[in-house]
Amino acid sequence: MRGSIRLVIGLLIAAFSFLTYWCNREYNPVTGETQHVNMSADQEIALGLQAAPEMAQQYGGLHQDQQAAAKVKEIGQRIVQSTKARETPYQFDFHLLADESTINAFALPGGQVFITAGLLSRLKTEGQVAGVLGHEIGHVVARHSAEQIAKSRFTQGLTGAAAVATFDPQNPSSASAAAAAAMIGKLLDLKYGRDDELESDFLSVSFTAQAGYDPRAMIGVMEVLSEGGSRGGSEFFQTHPNPENRVARIEQAIAENFPNGLPRGLVQ
Repeated sequence: MRGSIRLVIGLLIAAFSFLTYWCNREYNPVTGETQHVNMSADQEIALGLQAAPEMAQQYGGLHQDQQAAAKVKEIGQRIVQSTKARETPYQFDFHLLADESTINAFALPGGQVFITAGLLSRLKTEGQVAGVLGHEIGHVVARHSAEQIAKSRFTQGLTGAAAVATFDPQNPSSASAAAAAAMIGKLLDLKYGRDDELESDFLSVSFTAQAGYDPRAMIGVMEVLSEGGSRGGSEFFQTHPNPENRVARIEQAIAENFPNGLPRGLVQ
């Protein structure tokens, strides 16, 4: 009897999680997709602004080189003003972090974009910097953080339902089933992250070209990331696709966006 009650409760939790996730949908005019999100753009902006100081502190704060920091802001804003990103409600700002050993760039929801001095120092051209910032702008306008939060809540609800339905205090071995359900949920979240990275690569190809930069510079960025000690092993257990595998997708995106060839005069 207890098992039947647990099963019913588990099914109710799963149904509630599914309905909550499925009913929260919104059209994204930049990507042309209908997304499952459960927060407004204003909430994304507030969340990003709140998290920005703490995130910067984790990388040693902002870099003291005002000239380099200003150049990062200039390139980032050039991309924003040249693309559909300027039509979004997001408040874009670009920051150079002091960490000179870590190779990283990331965007918080709402438009706060960061690049470490460690990555910037390894980039050889302005076009490569634009490729990195365009990629991060892509994350923001595609609302990947909001999607991740919604998906995380959904998978947590489903794995929680599975745990309730399968765990029996009188049978300790049932804990392995609950642990397996939690692992499946985690792997689903990792897959979502890889898809987001590839979509941002695709958006960056378009954004950089619209801003006057050569999107082929992104291939050089992948080489930098690869040389910077990217993790090996199966992609399935990684949040990001291997840089080597992203090159083919970038080349495909360039071909799709510019079937007649890239415009002349793009900044490398």
